[in-house]
Amino acid sequence: MSRPRTLQLSEAQRAELEWTRDHHEKPHMRERAAALLKVAEGMPVSVVARQGLLKRRAKGTVREWVDRYEKAGLDGLKVRKGRGRKPAFSP
Repeated sequence: MSRPRTLQLSEAQRAELEWTRDHHEKPHMRERAAALLKVAEGMPVSVVARQGLLKRRAKGTVREWVDRYEKAGLDGLKVRKGRGRKPAFSP
C-alpha cells in the first residue's frame, strides 16, 4: 500500500497559493491552488480529486499538480505550451 501524498508549505508558499486561489485571472490556476492547499492541510489526494473541487478530477491529475508544484513552484501549475485543441486548419 502506498503512502498518502503530502505537501509541506512555507508561510510564503501558503500565502502565494491563497492569493492565487482567490485572485488569479485564470480559472485553472485558482482550481489548482485550491487543490494544493487542501492537500497541504492533510486532505488525501483521492478525496480532493473526488469531492474537494468544483469538478471531479482523477487522483493522478491532482497528484501531478502536487509534483509539478514541488518541482517548479507556481510556474509548474500553468498550462504548458502545445496543450489543448489544435486548429482544424492553419491560418
